[in-house]
Amino acid sequence: MTRTTRRRHPRRRARTLVATLTATGIAATGMLVFAGTAHAADTLGAAAEQSGRYYGAAVAQQFLGEADYAATLNREFNSVVAENAMKWDATEPSRGQFTFQGGDQIVDHARSQGMEVRGHTLVWHAQQPSWVAGLGGDDLRQAMLDHIRGVAGHYAGQISSWDVVNEAFEWDGSRRQSNLQQQLGDGWIEEAFRAAEAADPQAKLCYNDFGTDAVNAKSDGIYAMVQDFLNRGVPIDCVGFQTHLSSNADLSSYQANLQRFADLGVDVEITELDVGGSGSAQANVYRGVTQACVAVSRCTGITVWGITDRYSWRSDETPLLFDGNYQKKEAYQAVLDVLNGAAPRGDDQDGDPEGLAYSPAAWRPSHHALP
Repeated sequence: MTRTTRRRHPRRRARTLVATLTATGIAATGMLVFAGTAHAADTLGAAAEQSGRYYGAAVAQQFLGEADYAATLNREFNSVVAENAMKWDATEPSRGQFTFQGGDQIVDHARSQGMEVRGHTLVWHAQQPSWVAGLGGDDLRQAMLDHIRGVAGHYAGQISSWDVVNEAFEWDGSRRQSNLQQQLGDGWIEEAFRAAEAADPQAKLCYNDFGTDAVNAKSDGIYAMVQDFLNRGVPIDCVGFQTHLSSNADLSSYQANLQRFADLGVDVEITELDVGGSGSAQANVYRGVTQACVAVSRCTGITVWGITDRYSWRSDETPLLFDGNYQKKEAYQAVLDVLNGAAPRGDDQDGDPEGLAYSPAAWRPSHHALP
């Protein structure tokens, strides 16, 4: 049930490049790693690469100057996403007046480290600038489309996957009655995806939401939308599962939920993982989520929503893999062990060599000139 024509994405080109280099005998030392034939990696990003995946973190640009923050990011992760710097209020505080300073800082840091960058988020009902609230009808539609063109166009060629639309569904599987839904009707999500494709045709285009950790009414509603989009040729390439959990989370249908979306012909990404708690209970949930991802061939990677508990939006719940002093927690080792034991991803439906690991350094899109 896939679209008949799919874009070739930067990550796929990177893997194809690695395969070509290997075939000609000129692969750089350490560039290509196969799961099961190499020594266990000792960082999250390197371990994920062995099965052709990424392991990323949400980043706040104001902390990049902190030595421990930057050192942990650079050592452990091969993908980043802006925690807030690419959202609507941050990038277009006044209509038509764009500012990219925070996002550019994150992208520049990622590029200097050979990391890929996820884009988050082009359209969301929250964190809209104040000027959006008074818009309606065609005026709001035009503002949304102009915003997508402005932001996705600015970063075109530098983003691996965009969260085009974020959190547009209610728990019962219906559309959230946001200003966008009320003013623009059911077609606004499709319009957003089409605009994003036009602005950044190299990036994968994702729908992203929370509370979709199980086969439930909300994930059913999103599933129906994705199925409809694919049937009608609407450009959607992936679904993001935020995965904000507690240490007593029920993961009984988590893998099955990822798999049913993958079976539609889209990639799945775990986009905002954090787990409130501590010790073995927290570690077990992190382990279960990671096991689910590596068991689904089209699960391309995992992003944790932050680096250290010190700066987490849930800091009182200590939800991340590094504590407030950047020390590795029990959950860190649980994740690393699963990643190191993962088999390479299988070939995807395009025939691209998904089983090959990729080097983040190979995923370096041409630099889009910054104003």
